[in-house]
Amino acid sequence: MVNQFAINLAFYMLMPYLAAHLSGDLALAAWAVGLVLGVRNLSQQGMFLIGGTLADRYGYKAPILAGCVLRTAGFALLGWVDALPALIVASAATGFAGALFNPAVRACIATAAGDRRVAAFATFNVYYQAGMLLGPLAGLALLAADFRLVCTVAAAIFAGLTVLQWRALPAATGRGETDGRQRDGVLAQWRTVVANRPFLLFSIAMIGSYVLTFQIYLALPLAAGAALGDAGTEVTSALFVVSAAVAVLGQLRLTGWARRRWSAPQALVRGLAAMGLAFLPLAAVPGGGGSVTTVAALAALAVAVVLLAAGGAVVYPFEMDTVVSLSGERLVATHYGLYNTVSGLGITLGNLGVGALWDFALRQDALWLVWLALTATGAGCAGAVLALARSGRLAAPDLCEAVANTAMTRRF
Repeated sequence: MVNQFAINLAFYMLMPYLAAHLSGDLALAAWAVGLVLGVRNLSQQGMFLIGGTLADRYGYKAPILAGCVLRTAGFALLGWVDALPALIVASAATGFAGALFNPAVRACIATAAGDRRVAAFATFNVYYQAGMLLGPLAGLALLAADFRLVCTVAAAIFAGLTVLQWRALPAATGRGETDGRQRDGVLAQWRTVVANRPFLLFSIAMIGSYVLTFQIYLALPLAAGAALGDAGTEVTSALFVVSAAVAVLGQLRLTGWARRRWSAPQALVRGLAAMGLAFLPLAAVPGGGGSVTTVAALAALAVAVVLLAAGGAVVYPFEMDTVVSLSGERLVATHYGLYNTVSGLGITLGNLGVGALWDFALRQDALWLVWLALTATGAGCAGAVLALARSGRLAAPDLCEAVANTAMTRRF
């Protein structure tokens, strides 16, 4: 928990201000800024499967430590180099670091929590969101002195994390599942995960939830700018604070409330439906400007962010628990790695679609099309998960059957 809080604290201390540093302090062209930022995202999303595979083969501790060391170096470089090739290397290092420790951290929590996984992941999200909430504020305070100070402090946090995790994590964590049997090869690991049809179907069904969550970075800021003009930037910052605050203050209460009333599939379906409905109030905001429209836009944005964050808080712990259940508690980190890769690809394609629809709707003076499409995405995602639950595909597989299937996969 402390590890993830500090990871997000350091990451969001630096990343929100990196583009301004590259374009302002270093005077890089816009295409170069986009390249540096894009390399980080590509190296992280594209390498999640590698990170998860390494975690299952060598234990969770090694990838967590390696990721912290790599991000220490990457963040330090981002503050102290100004040549584009060096910046690209630093950006790639920070992205690959995330691909190393993210699947390992989640698998480590799932293993340590045992039958308390849902509660553990709910607590995990509190720490995760708290880091997101405090990181930009800490970065803004340090930025008053120098961007290099921001990078140095962020790198120092990761250096401290490296020492803490080296001392705190047991060396054998994550390697117990292969004791007594010959360790599977990498390709066999991947074949096992890819052959897990219920897991793949669940991964695809959940893509829409990640597209919806990402709209706090895309559609909602665009809506704030379109409705509020120059004040849109300040409103967007407030939306981030509100979103993180809802998760920090409400996560444990929402998870406990949902567990008392619903099964895991029911919680997923209702949470996903709420995430889709979050965008519906924005479709009702009238155009034409004026104080009434401004107030209506602010109210709709506030409702959207609160409902989106609350729905996501309901979904997250049950979603993470379902991934472990569908893995049969074998190759957990590899499953998380592929799950993150699928969701990352979905976010990229989804954002392209949302951006194209926004441009079209803006030309037609019909932004309600965007909000209805996002609401439909939430409904479709909830419907897909409901169909999987009713067909029995979200039930945890029998471990003996999973082992037998793995052996048959290797044989063929």
